[in-house]
Amino acid sequence: MSLPQNLHYAESHEWSLLNDDGTVSVGITHHAQDALGDIVFLELPKVGAALQAKQSCAVVESVKAASDIYAPVSGEVVAINEDLASQPEQINSSPYESWFFKIAPANVEDLKSLLDANSYNALIGG
Repeated sequence: MSLPQNLHYAESHEWSLLNDDGTVSVGITHHAQDALGDIVFLELPKVGAALQAKQSCAVVESVKAASDIYAPVSGEVVAINEDLASQPEQINSSPYESWFFKIAPANVEDLKSLLDANSYNALIGG
């Protein structure tokens, strides 16, 4: 599967998208959802939560396991995807359209510390 080139990737398998309004949308990669299997539950952070980069801030549960989701950058949670929380199976069918939450980053330059699509593809053995 080809990875979206416009995203930034964490080694912990989250993707990040810098939105036009300066916020960062966060979700999990195809690789992550494939490893988890059928996703049945999603616990999201609270709007207003202050997150530090690499901090556990959400949980995805599947029929196989539960997995922590980590903040890719530091900042404040400004939105959560409530539709996704009530229909977590969407993560399996469209992982790159299924954002979990949005962060107002403390420093947008922190995105540069994440992997690009080619580096992430090499990490997962693609």
